[in-house]
Amino acid sequence: MTPQTLTFEPIAYAETCYRERFGTPRQPGLAPDAWGVIRLRPDLNLTDALEGLEGFSHLWVVFLFHRNTNKAFKAKVHPPRLEGGKIGAFATRSPHRPNPIGLSAVKIEEIADNAIHVSGIDLVDGTPVLDLKPYVPSADRIEAARGGWTESRPERFLDVTFSDEALDRIESLGRGNGRRDLKALIRQTLELDPRPVFYKGVPGRENPYMDTYGFGLEGFNVVYRVDGRCATVLRLENWSEFAESRGQRT
Repeated sequence: MTPQTLTFEPIAYAETCYRERFGTPRQPGLAPDAWGVIRLRPDLNLTDALEGLEGFSHLWVVFLFHRNTNKAFKAKVHPPRLEGGKIGAFATRSPHRPNPIGLSAVKIEEIADNAIHVSGIDLVDGTPVLDLKPYVPSADRIEAARGGWTESRPERFLDVTFSDEALDRIESLGRGNGRRDLKALIRQTLELDPRPVFYKGVPGRENPYMDTYGFGLEGFNVVYRVDGRCATVLRLENWSEFAESRGQRT
């Protein structure tokens, strides 16, 4: 078959609690309090396309990995669960694919004003959305499905603690608009150990990086330290000031 070029336009963009790739969960649903708003483009007049969606609890989001930095596709990748091992890209959900398209199932919280409020999201802020489809349990849930290599390689988890400084800051912020619990969201995110394998080191090659990290969440740079299997949240820095210090746009 003759190769052809296909062109798609985003129908929406996702606003989420995650400001950059580092820290964003690797799968949907792993951080239940991770929130997002999928805003349909007003110029496309898609409001009527949402009719009936309120009867579903979950939604498939087809999106573009727009923050990818890889220049060429590699047939084998290093998924975090394999601790440095390689496996075929099509046996993973790696963002580095021939066509950088992703698929996530998220929970619908509210539909209003040409937007869908969701939770359990694993998208970075600003992600272009290509399509939306309802999650249909009778068709999408396969009871006898097998998980391949992932069944013997469960997700890694860290114990998470908070410094007094971090707790004081979180307490002073309260729960914002009441929709989310910032402390729970930070805990859920860090429990998943967002560090790539090369940040943690592998047998025979120690971690070449410092053990203090930060990730963008809500309006903050969450700074934490890792010691063994424990992550301690040290402080919450203002994201705008942090991004400005790095020469980033906020």
